Amino acid sequence: MKRHESLSEVHETVFVPTQGHWWRRWLAITGPALMAAVGYMDPGNWATDIAAGSRYNYALIWVLLMSNLMAILLQSLAARLGIVSRRDLAQVCREEYPAFVNIPLYVLAEIAITATDLAEVLGSAIALQLLFGLPLIYGVLLTALDTLLLLVLSRFGIRKLESVVLALVGTIGAAFFVEIALGQPDWGGIVRGFVPSLPDATALYIAIGILGATVMPHNLYLHSALVQTRKVGRKPEEIKTAIRWNNIDTGVALNLAFFINAAIMVMAAAVFYRNGYFGVADIQDARHLLEPLLGTAIAPIAFAVALLASGQSSTVTGTLAGQIVMEGYLNLRIRPWLRRLITRSLAVVPAVLVIYYSGENATGELLVLSQVILSLQLPFAVIPLVHAVADRERMGAFAIPRWVQALAWGTASVIVGLNIKLVQDEIANWAAGAGRYGWLVQSTLFPLAVVFLALLAYVTVHPWLKKRRAERWPRVFAVPHKQVARPSPTAAAFSPMPYRRVAVALDFSGNDWRLLEAALRVAAPGESTLYLMHVAESPAARALGQEADDLEVAVDRRRLQNLAETVQAMGVQAAWRLGTGNPATELARMVNEVEADLVIVGGHGHAGIADLVFGTTIGNLRHRIAASMLVVPLAGGE
Repeated sequence: MKRHESLSEVHETVFVPTQGHWWRRWLAITGPALMAAVGYMDPGNWATDIAAGSRYNYALIWVLLMSNLMAILLQSLAARLGIVSRRDLAQVCREEYPAFVNIPLYVLAEIAITATDLAEVLGSAIALQLLFGLPLIYGVLLTALDTLLLLVLSRFGIRKLESVVLALVGTIGAAFFVEIALGQPDWGGIVRGFVPSLPDATALYIAIGILGATVMPHNLYLHSALVQTRKVGRKPEEIKTAIRWNNIDTGVALNLAFFINAAIMVMAAAVFYRNGYFGVADIQDARHLLEPLLGTAIAPIAFAVALLASGQSSTVTGTLAGQIVMEGYLNLRIRPWLRRLITRSLAVVPAVLVIYYSGENATGELLVLSQVILSLQLPFAVIPLVHAVADRERMGAFAIPRWVQALAWGTASVIVGLNIKLVQDEIANWAAGAGRYGWLVQSTLFPLAVVFLALLAYVTVHPWLKKRRAERWPRVFAVPHKQVARPSPTAAAFSPMPYRRVAVALDFSGNDWRLLEAALRVAAPGESTLYLMHVAESPAARALGQEADDLEVAVDRRRLQNLAETVQAMGVQAAWRLGTGNPATELARMVNEVEADLVIVGGHGHAGIADLVFGTTIGNLRHRIAASMLVVPLAGGE
């Protein structure tokens, strides 16, 4: 199976030096863990933190700490997977499990990302309401403009994107520093909160909610892909160094997320619990109570600014996770603006409908629902991750040792058990709330729960069964058949002339190897020249044409050069051309310029409305050139 790159537009675009001061390596490595840590401080976590602090003072801080330790372990495993195997978690699942399992795994991952985006939509809309008095439904609609945010930022490269996220996270931290300073918490009580205790049964429920909402499934996909934006050597000592630095990066970033979550809980304890407000669990109520309790107008403003920064930073990482999941599970890449629009629409529509029919007070329940959905999907990301990093065939000498496996499986068991408990409780609550229709809720959700458990059981045991079968029935490698001498052709046979100028239109979608295979079949060594062509479509490329020199153009140029060198090493002459702007127009210009007699393009197997999704180039190109055209089908996976 041909391996394709995760997040190909930024894959290995950040060079990690192997010499020089340690801080240079640190600065080059740091970033992916911070992007993953954003998911641990998104608006979906705020409600549980506020509820825990307002009801139980500082008693549940230890739950945050335990959740954070679990998150550090799992995120470090995700980083190890990406560094060693150069595959993200979605790609690994696609390779490991059969199609009938991967389809529901992909659907669950997309549902989880939509649930995450729902929390971001509601958080940003609530922040806009708190800051500017904007009605919640208009705030939700306004968040659709976030579709453009990532598209603008991504054009400047992954490092700029990480810098923006860092600034937003810094804003959250600074805002809650102000809140804590104003609240004047009991530092002794905070220290005592690290001693495990559960005051009552409701505290157990809130603790389960904190644990269930802390480890986000999309972060595991995200982190395993983002570490591949760093270009590290493939020697064992270089890989070992990269793993060590990424573990440090993960520890620092997630501890930052822990301090921010703890700050939210401490703020709730210092302000609400101390003043007798024990039932505050709604974000809007928390903000409105800050000013009268603290006696200053800056407190609610700082709270709302932090909430807005949380929603916006989570928007960036959620979008990247959606791209990773789609490309990894389906080997399918669509236009970034459409990928973002689909995800945001799936979050905006239910939010608008709930607010319109049930009022703004229903947003708290919607946030809880989003966390339950995330809890339901989490085991389907954690268990394949642990299997993958323990697999010596995939990881080689960098497979995790047995003691780490024990920790990882213990963590997975705790998370799975607590999330199952959380989902059970929520189903019971929904059934109780349905009154005389409670039986309908239970009869609908119970079979669905059984299906989920069966799928989870299969995901858990399949890698072990697969390994046992491989050990019992070793692979038998087929010996190639000897070439059979064929009779000489008849007099009517002819000797066709090889194509001398072959143009290959590459789109860097991960299937370019198929186009190159087709080109090498028709190319005659010493007689043919392959012209590798690609068209950059970034805004700078469209606006400046051949004078454009942004990151995308630079990366595309380097890829073409590397591919040309690879083809030449096979004994076939190769050259490359990089166009900018409209693909069909630019390809036609370059094909005619080199006077190609054959053009090889990829066909994605779509037509009609699908052309709006993927774009259409072949139909426009064939009317502008005189050369023959070979269309290589790319649909259907590898």
